[in-house]
Amino acid sequence: MGFRDNLKNSGEVIHSWSAYRIEGRETLILALPIVVTQLAHISLSFVDTVMVGRLGPSALAGVSLGSTVFFSTMIFCMGILLAVGPMVSQAYGAKNNDAIGRSVRQGLWMALALSLAAFVVANNGEFFLLLLGQSETNAAAAGSYLFAISWGIPSFLGFIALRAFVEAVSRPKVVTVIALIGVGLNVLLNYLLMFGKWGFPELGLVGTGWASSGVFTFNFVILLIYIAKQKAFLKYRIFSRLGRPDPQYFKDLFRIGWPIGSSMGVEMGLFMLTVFMMGWIGTTQLAAHQVAIQCASFTFMVPVGIGMATSIRVGQAIGQQDHNRAAIAGFTGIGFSTMFMFSAALLFWLVPRAIVSLYLDLDSPGNAEVIEMAVGLLSIAAVFQVFDGVQASVMGALRGMKDTRAPMVISVFSYWGVGLVSGYLLAFRFDYGEKGLWWGLVVGLAAASILLTRRFYHLSHPK
Repeated sequence: MGFRDNLKNSGEVIHSWSAYRIEGRETLILALPIVVTQLAHISLSFVDTVMVGRLGPSALAGVSLGSTVFFSTMIFCMGILLAVGPMVSQAYGAKNNDAIGRSVRQGLWMALALSLAAFVVANNGEFFLLLLGQSETNAAAAGSYLFAISWGIPSFLGFIALRAFVEAVSRPKVVTVIALIGVGLNVLLNYLLMFGKWGFPELGLVGTGWASSGVFTFNFVILLIYIAKQKAFLKYRIFSRLGRPDPQYFKDLFRIGWPIGSSMGVEMGLFMLTVFMMGWIGTTQLAAHQVAIQCASFTFMVPVGIGMATSIRVGQAIGQQDHNRAAIAGFTGIGFSTMFMFSAALLFWLVPRAIVSLYLDLDSPGNAEVIEMAVGLLSIAAVFQVFDGVQASVMGALRGMKDTRAPMVISVFSYWGVGLVSGYLLAFRFDYGEKGLWWGLVVGLAAASILLTRRFYHLSHPK
């Protein structure tokens, strides 16, 4: 029986200020450490961009292409593994310890399987970039970066699976601590490997790839040790039966997860192809895009974290058969994300040059053209920030219901059918260049946020 059928049986959603106040407090308690974790993760890319920016626009273009290929691949894999979250949260709400353990174990098996495929993709990144019309110089730089970072893929995905479990049982703080330590470690390893300090080789752009691999491995090992040592987790028997795959749970995980991965992959595909089309315009535009998209990605981590918390709250409520609270949890998360992204939009609109100065030296004549372009793109980012935040939180609420296939269809239509086509036409047919590509992002995200919100509303308000 689905969420909508259960809600029909339990009556209409009962809205009250008291219910939203209680849910708001619980959502914030869960969401805050998850948001900090997301900010820590995006800080890895932020740090890489800032430090690589000191190597010049060519290196910045290389890391832009390389990180786009890497994270586009990882987004799809992460989406599949995010299915561990609603599976565990619903089992946790129902107090089904055996189902929790099975879900986590199959998540680890899935992470291993996905790692093999992702490794192949990453190590052929230069070939794909050349096929997509990127310059040989930029493609070669991206390829060397991808080779280095690809060795961290198994740890990266294993961490995602274990993180989904820990957060789904409402213990997210340890992940936050590990992620924050990882940010500091990334700065140190970048410094040593990029610039050849303390006797280490000077690897330049490639050094940041090896640094990321080291951080991924550190995060996974520490979280693995923590879970194995926690007495509270022994009842789930996660590692005692790890060597015994469970075909049924593996199948369920994939059934729920592949539409999530596809939805996230389609959205990331919009941004990835925008990067490639930006490369067709020029290296300066590509560098400006990398700066502006890093700013937007950083603030986007807040609604992503809220969306994850919303998914957990909705899933736990459904596991407890409290479908009224599940609906309220979804609307609460959407409200928090919208309010935050309005604030971020104002920041981008009012002080864009101050934000760009975090990445580039405003006084350097060589950066002048990139800076002006980045400032112009941030003004457009101020618009799509709000739509991006809404769709992230609504997607989280729908994941908590295990409603994943319809959102996938909506994503394909919105991001590729609407966003990608409009961006291409505006940039190359109407000659709006880099700004045309970004207005395409706005249109695609707006379509997704409206259609996804409409679906959640109808699922939680059956007639």
